[in-house]
Amino acid sequence: MNRYFLFFFAVLLASCNNNNSASTANMPEQEKNLRDQVAKYPDSLVLKENLIQYFRDNSNYGQAIAETDYALKKDSSNERLWYMKATLLSENDDTLKAIKAWERTISIKPRPEYLMSLGTLYAFTKDPLALGMSDLLMAYGPATTYQGLFIKGLYFTSIGDKPKAQAFFDQCIRLDYTNILAFREKAIAEYDMGQYEEAIKTLETALQVKKSYDEAYYWLGRCFEKLGKKEEAIDSYKIALQLSPDYVEPKDALGKLGVVQ
Repeated sequence: MNRYFLFFFAVLLASCNNNNSASTANMPEQEKNLRDQVAKYPDSLVLKENLIQYFRDNSNYGQAIAETDYALKKDSSNERLWYMKATLLSENDDTLKAIKAWERTISIKPRPEYLMSLGTLYAFTKDPLALGMSDLLMAYGPATTYQGLFIKGLYFTSIGDKPKAQAFFDQCIRLDYTNILAFREKAIAEYDMGQYEEAIKTLETALQVKKSYDEAYYWLGRCFEKLGKKEEAIDSYKIALQLSPDYVEPKDALGKLGVVQ
């Protein structure tokens, strides 16, 4: 899911133009209409969001971020704009900048969903601040306790303490049995510890919650391979691909097993 886009020329145009309107020559009609609306109603945040979303929908993250930055120059304390920038940076895999943007967002309004996003990024980067975000989430009450536990599990996974991570994912599952992400992360921790049979049981339980969970089938394939069960692995990878035809990992796994797709 990595996406890296370079739109230097478009960003340069956006940053140098006083009204943030690029030349209309060869501009797509939808973009032109959106820019015209923003120019007509420059104080409308909704219209600015529509323009940013247009670039996001077209995977033009460079321009989407540039438009957000332009809007922030005029309204630097706008929580919604910082949220949008943090989200765009996260989706564009610019982790360090995303963390800074989420921190700014939370400094304005520490909503639980923002804490979850920042805590997750802290966990992935092995930053112990993830534990602080987790504690803040758990302080909100039962509704967000499982999210805090999930972040703790991610953090201990990142630093290599798989047994502790497994324990937190177990707690998370007990609080929210429908949290298939917790099942997935627990299974991966078990896989990393060589507990392939246990991981299979965890994944099979996840499939009881969501029968069409493609990642569960992929990790089942990984476990079956480790156990020398080639046919079961192939079947699992094939199901993962049937559910998500663009899923690269099971396709690659089948190729390594000599199965042409």
